Amino acid sequence: MSKVLISDKLDPLAVEIFERNGIEVDFKPGLSPEEQLAIIGEYDGLAVRSATIATPELIAAGKNLKVIGRAGIGVDNIDIRAATDAGIVVMNTPFGNSITTAEHAIAMMFALARQIPQANESTHAGKWEKKRFMGAELYGKTLGVIGCGNIGSIVADRAIGLKMHVAAYDPFLTEERAVEIGVQKVELDDLFAKADFITIHVPKNEHTSGLINKDTIAKMKDGVRIINCARGGIIVEADLKAALESGKIAGAALDVFEVEPATDNPLFGLENLVCTPHLGASTTEAQVNVALQVAEQMSEYLNKGAVTNALNMPSISAEDAPRLKPYLKLAEQLGGFAGQITEKAIEKIEISYEGSVTEINTDPITSVLIANLLGAQIDSVNMVNALQVAQSRGIEIKQSYNGSAKDWRSMIDVVVTSKDGTRNVTGTLFTGKEPRIVNIEGVPVEAAVSSHMLFIRNDDKPGLVGGVGTILGQSGQNIADFRLGRVEGAGTAVCLISLDEELSDEIFGQIANLPQIQSLKRLKF
Repeated sequence: MSKVLISDKLDPLAVEIFERNGIEVDFKPGLSPEEQLAIIGEYDGLAVRSATIATPELIAAGKNLKVIGRAGIGVDNIDIRAATDAGIVVMNTPFGNSITTAEHAIAMMFALARQIPQANESTHAGKWEKKRFMGAELYGKTLGVIGCGNIGSIVADRAIGLKMHVAAYDPFLTEERAVEIGVQKVELDDLFAKADFITIHVPKNEHTSGLINKDTIAKMKDGVRIINCARGGIIVEADLKAALESGKIAGAALDVFEVEPATDNPLFGLENLVCTPHLGASTTEAQVNVALQVAEQMSEYLNKGAVTNALNMPSISAEDAPRLKPYLKLAEQLGGFAGQITEKAIEKIEISYEGSVTEINTDPITSVLIANLLGAQIDSVNMVNALQVAQSRGIEIKQSYNGSAKDWRSMIDVVVTSKDGTRNVTGTLFTGKEPRIVNIEGVPVEAAVSSHMLFIRNDDKPGLVGGVGTILGQSGQNIADFRLGRVEGAGTAVCLISLDEELSDEIFGQIANLPQIQSLKRLKF
């Protein structure tokens, strides 16, 4: 039975969902980092909000951890690289609080346009400063949306309902999608030039950190108003302060800050600033939603291998998981085989999918194949970090797809290019579930993979089978399976032998000395 630690405050329904799915769960919010370190090794999963910091030390201590689930969108508190290196899937719940955060951004825009917080404070103080609080209509104004994903598109929809014009900047927004949601797709500088209000809905990363700064502010309309309910640090606060004080920016509404909790900030006290303490996801509905989602997602992964909303590996639906299972086993064997027969540094990996395998999500198959291929040469490679490791080593990866297969219902072909040439191995599934190798470097051969194998390239001449059989028989080695393949007239053949136990160096050397042997490899799976 899998076991999960909930280390932050989550709705109690999350515990119910884990237990309903047969997962043991401990609800222990408020533990110190030292206490978390002491117990994390017991758990297969860790469910967090924002209080727990999943440091490299905590991740390293989680020897059994398979998944970390964040109830919410932001994963600033999780070291994704350390989790990836450890083969731990990191999930978030990007949809659970989308509406809540979008509504907060709209509320902040209204508060900013009509100076509601300032007017509220003044009125509570017994003042009647009607002339002081002259607002601005939203009707007919242009809202610039930076980041038009889940939350940004909801904000755009609400703004269109207010009869605003919406200009959106998002590198991943297609023209078709822009038309569908009713926004004008623009470049960032165009958005700065035309927007009366700007709202930010992007994650904080190397591309967005400091995106709003003195240089980009200079490109904006005089009197623009800015809303940020995304992440602190996207706006350079010192530059924003200067622009608010000069009047270049008429007002700003911030739910997030560079340093949180923001108990002291240079922006505090400015009359044209509206601020809230990171309330974007703080509604009862949102907290229930993200708790339910993270519990369901983690349960599906631990029980079925389904991967949803992962930040460091391809998604696998619950429906796809059973269909993928035999292909993942085949990919594991093909990758391990190709990796073990490749001796020099790998430069390129080409994977061809043919036939019915193209009808399912092949991304996880690719990850498993590459992980096992590189694992023959590199330590600590896994399904989660395989693509990252390949990229870091400058290995080129190519994939191709063909809906029809020549000889089999489905087929996966792998070509590995290294300093010593190319290696090629092809596999398929027999009866839709049994992995088989069916071609090695252009030579047809039909073989199941076993724990201990010998792979032989040999001259296509008499005597090999007898010579190998004699040596193995005299040494007491039991042959579980013996497969031969050749291309007639080519002069070269291949041989795959399954053994009950690993071959000793002495016996290996005797076989290598046979005159027909071109090359000999011991393989382990």
